[in-house]
Amino acid sequence: MDTPLERKIIGRIRREGSITFEAFMAMALYDPEYGYYCSEDLAIGKAGDFYTSAHLHPVFGAMLGRQMREMWEFMGSPAFFTLVEVGGGEGHICRDMLDSLRSSVFFDSLQYLIVEINPAMQKKQAALLGDLAVKVRWVSSLAEAGHVRGCIFSNELLDAFPVHLVEMQETLQEMYVAVKNGGLALQAGPPSSPLLEKYLAAGSVVLERGYRTEINLRVRDWLRDVGACLDQGFLLTIDYGYTARDYYSEDRNRGTLVCYYRHQMNEDPLEHPGSQDITSHVDFSAVKRGGDEFGLRSLGLSSQGAYLVSLGIDEEIQRLAATSADYPTELARIKKLIMPQGMGDSHMVMAQYKGPGDPVLRGFALRNQLRYL
Repeated sequence: MDTPLERKIIGRIRREGSITFEAFMAMALYDPEYGYYCSEDLAIGKAGDFYTSAHLHPVFGAMLGRQMREMWEFMGSPAFFTLVEVGGGEGHICRDMLDSLRSSVFFDSLQYLIVEINPAMQKKQAALLGDLAVKVRWVSSLAEAGHVRGCIFSNELLDAFPVHLVEMQETLQEMYVAVKNGGLALQAGPPSSPLLEKYLAAGSVVLERGYRTEINLRVRDWLRDVGACLDQGFLLTIDYGYTARDYYSEDRNRGTLVCYYRHQMNEDPLEHPGSQDITSHVDFSAVKRGGDEFGLRSLGLSSQGAYLVSLGIDEEIQRLAATSADYPTELARIKKLIMPQGMGDSHMVMAQYKGPGDPVLRGFALRNQLRYL
């Protein structure tokens, strides 16, 4: 399908020559005119191309609220605790978290910021929040959030960072996007940056001939920005991904890159540019390395299911059993958050910390996989 963005990309390639896949992905997702995440029509959930944990049940936001309150208590229950959600989707986590905390002392101390680049999405978030919107301030970048004492967190953010696509042939090759027969096509060439080979070496990753995978250099930049913004507090990252050992296993010799178009998954990122989501899984070993570099100590890594169980999601299930008018439906949705067949295993939760002391977070009580990073 020919799209306005495809024509724009083809024009750029004809002017400048082939571009890295990372540059293509950046345009496909974030081009100010036609990028997927910049569209006024972007929808998440049933009406969109994908849904997140926040769409399944309000208990997800409520459990995160418990975690934030524990972080606040560790920091001495300060009068002001800033919570920065980066990429707030349609606002479900924010609404459900704040709603669950309304009656707590923590609520009075909480300052909530949403980093959102899409003005249309900001309006959707504000509409969903209703009276809770007075508690929220919107900014367009992490730098605009200023100096933070509290927690910076994201749900399915890092997987949308543009990635370099590489393949091991006789030497490491990078995949570029070129124009062929009037359309877009991948072609191999020498690496665009020495950082690609340094990235693999830092993780002790050795690729076999024919192995194709992604390298996300922007995660390090993100962690640098977080380290500069966070005076004291936590970074909580929720995303689908693996440790490096699993990320670069033989089972994933074609990488983890997937696309979502009208709720259908495909593996052709060059189709429908600007009209489909493109993601790759997160290498959490690289997140730990970057955090170490910028003063963010890793505290825990867990599957989402084990994390939510550790936080006491069973208590919410018991409460719903006694109060819900449609308990079977609600339980079925919650199970998708925690069961191995769903997001309970596909999504990981990682916590990092900057500041004095050694926090122990309840969310990692049941299972902490930090030693595997």
